Amino acid sequence: PNLTSFARKNYDLIVGVGFTEANAIDTAATQFPKFKFAIVDVDQTTEPHKPPNLLGLLFREQEVGYLVGYLAGLEEKRRPGPDVVGSVGGQKQPPVDRFIAGYQAGAKAADPGIKVINSYSQDFTRQDLCKSIALNQIAEGAGVVFQVAGGCGIGVIRAAAEKNVWAIGVDADQSFIDPQHVLTSATKRVDVAVFKAIQSVVNGTFKGGNVTYGLKDNGVGLGKINARVPKSEIAQVNKIRAEIIAGKIKNIPTIVK
Repeated sequence: PNLTSFARKNYDLIVGVGFTEANAIDTAATQFPKFKFAIVDVDQTTEPHKPPNLLGLLFREQEVGYLVGYLAGLEEKRRPGPDVVGSVGGQKQPPVDRFIAGYQAGAKAADPGIKVINSYSQDFTRQDLCKSIALNQIAEGAGVVFQVAGGCGIGVIRAAAEKNVWAIGVDADQSFIDPQHVLTSATKRVDVAVFKAIQSVVNGTFKGGNVTYGLKDNGVGLGKINARVPKSEIAQVNKIRAEIIAGKIKNIPTIVK
């Protein structure tokens, strides 16, 4: 109802966010073909009506997932004991899985013998739930846990702090939550994507379909890297970043097996 009421009020661009709004925006864009719509994290071509006035704003989360995974692998390699990294996803959705699949591939590229553990909380808000999942992964030996579960994932950072291991933040730079225990964050610039969609409406170039943002166009990136990380590791991560942008590292997985 919100999306259709916005169309009735003659807004120039109506933006939805996330898979929960996929059906509603498909319906509204089909019902109001003269209006412009955009949706974050939903592929326009998978919508039932594929409305030509709908723009899907997508991200190559696997690229930044690979980078944070590579750093996690390097950190595990220099930590005594078995090499294990974990991740906690909110739900098994394409954007969540692209982060995690990239992370697992990056960790294995840095440390081929590493063990990767992944779980889903089926929730994006309950911090206690994500904390308990992360504590289980840490008990299995994980020295780094990547949270891909929104607000629920703050519990992952709390678990890492409690057990003195690393956590990796998601979407925004989450180092402020615990500057001691956040290794880095896999950031996703939804603001950049929405700004560019608005810009296209203003300058008359808006068209439906999909546009995808990756490392190359600053759609995804690394948050602050913890000051305890050796400069040599940061240099290795920067080299990997450059190789992804240059297309030397290709076919980063997008599906969690």
